[in-house]
Amino acid sequence: MGWFRSVSRGLLVVAVLLAGCAGGARSPEAVTGAGAAGGRGPLTFVTAGDLTDYLAPLVAEWNAGRPAEPVSLVELPDSADETRAQMLSELRSGSSRFDVLNIDVAWTSEFAAAGLIAPLDRERFELAEFLPPVVETATFRGRLYAVPYVTNAGLLYYRKDLLDAAGERPPRTWAELARLARTVAPRHGVGGYAGQFLPYEGLTVNVTEAIQSAGGAVLHEEGARVAVDSDAARAALSFLAGGVREGWIPAEALRFKEEESKAAFEEGRLLFLRNWPYVYADAARPGSKVAGRFEAAPLPGPYGPGTSVLGGSNLAVSARSLHPATAADFLAYLTSERVQRQVLTRGSLPPVRASLYTDPELVAAHPYLPILRESVLAAVPRPKSARYDQVSLAVQAVAQDVLALRCSPEEGVRRLTRELAAIPPLPAR
Repeated sequence: MGWFRSVSRGLLVVAVLLAGCAGGARSPEAVTGAGAAGGRGPLTFVTAGDLTDYLAPLVAEWNAGRPAEPVSLVELPDSADETRAQMLSELRSGSSRFDVLNIDVAWTSEFAAAGLIAPLDRERFELAEFLPPVVETATFRGRLYAVPYVTNAGLLYYRKDLLDAAGERPPRTWAELARLARTVAPRHGVGGYAGQFLPYEGLTVNVTEAIQSAGGAVLHEEGARVAVDSDAARAALSFLAGGVREGWIPAEALRFKEEESKAAFEEGRLLFLRNWPYVYADAARPGSKVAGRFEAAPLPGPYGPGTSVLGGSNLAVSARSLHPATAADFLAYLTSERVQRQVLTRGSLPPVRASLYTDPELVAAHPYLPILRESVLAAVPRPKSARYDQVSLAVQAVAQDVLALRCSPEEGVRRLTRELAAIPPLPAR
């Protein structure tokens, strides 16, 4: 999620794929970039659609400096589900066509457990320069399987003008949010609060954030133990279902993904919105009805600031890549300080390098950076599981019924516990 926004653009192939790449099994040893025989050569870099067209110039710069090791960029659909399906189909076929993959952070465990991406040498990358929580998204069973590339954390957008008129501050707790959504919003004819509540990955993110903010978890031990049967999970689902029942979460929010919820906020139809950092620049642009009238704050929790789910993407090397040494160099290039700065300034995506969040020039241009840094440092990854796709589907199905008031939060927790426990383990490789 986060960076992989659900806006389908169709398949765009920016460069010609490598020809004649028959796959052979990769060594289980970590990719180091040391360059054994056959480890260097051209690469294919596959990613979801680049909405801001910032990637092609970065690849062109690499190619100008490495004419013997050019990178071909392949863009898949922006839809996270379509991107994941096409990547998995290619990797499971045994093909060596894809070398470097830009994957949603939630897929790292799944791809690693299936043996589709190669472990990496930690010493090859400047991980100490990254925001600490983002590195956790790139590990599985104690090994590094990817390098963080873009991060994300949920923020609470709020109508500052409406709160100021009421003499109120942005909420720090669920109780404060509910009170303001019930009282201030109706005075101005706007909805109280919305997130992404359509049954898709966004709903998993919103529910997981609520559970983690209450001190709970969906899974423990990288998926080995179901942890959702807790007071925290019951409190989280009660908070969200209560908002629907009491009306301060409008009924239309149950059909919202990122873009629909952003549009509702920009059109002045919401007091509060949970969404990703990209909304800030969009909502501030000329033509937005809330430009100059909104701000962002950390997500609230039951007792104080909440805990966001980490979004973003990681860079991984296919286990069947014929040129893993060059691939490691390319990962180091994309996560260098200079390129990470361009990820923010040209791609409008949150970088993973900590120093950029306190750079005065960048903060002046992107005022949300200090709040985002605070949110990222307090954030945690989504549940790690080799069967993450099935975990997410179970969370979505149960949460949908709870928010639609078809079952109680207590019933939802019991059902989700059963469904998660019934997910079969990944077959041994």
